[in-house]
Amino acid sequence: MERIEKVICTNCGNVNEIKAYPSINAVEEPELKAKALTGELFAWQCPHCGKMNLAKYPVLYHDSAEKLIIVLSETPLNAEAVPEDYTGRQVSTVGEFIEKIKIFDAGLDDIIIEMCKFVTLHELGKDVELKFFKIDGADSEMTFTYPEKGQMEMLAVGFNVYEDCAGILNRNPHIKESAHGLVNVSPLWLRNFFE
Repeated sequence: MERIEKVICTNCGNVNEIKAYPSINAVEEPELKAKALTGELFAWQCPHCGKMNLAKYPVLYHDSAEKLIIVLSETPLNAEAVPEDYTGRQVSTVGEFIEKIKIFDAGLDDIIIEMCKFVTLHELGKDVELKFFKIDGADSEMTFTYPEKGQMEMLAVGFNVYEDCAGILNRNPHIKESAHGLVNVSPLWLRNFFE
């Protein structure tokens, strides 16, 4: 599904038209999913001044194989109509949208990943925003990224942290039960359960 959106360049203020994709079916349109994961789906260059911009528009991502729905929208939505056997998530930024797809593609639970970030930030002693980047290696090492001094830093975390956080989630089933419908699972959401 494609439509034309009017966008304004953040540099010169000119109004431009771009192709926007308000709906992505991950199974039927793997090329759109790939473009979403690289950010290419949201990046556009102003023909007037050459500035690269980020398009902000609502997107519904549906992966029927993973039974996953992710909605990118700056406006909070109340979507209790998410099918019972589906995971529904809402995010407000392109970065969060990409991160959620990566987490679920890796076969991980985003609630547990948020707990891992919480624990890792506490140990790191920094006030930064961690983003899940990938999981790989023989030990399933997780890599997170965060901005520092104008650069993106990488931080490797052992999979044992994920396993420990999974144990915490299993001992607190009310957290998982609260993630029904279309939920914005984020550090702020998680903080509700640990304060």
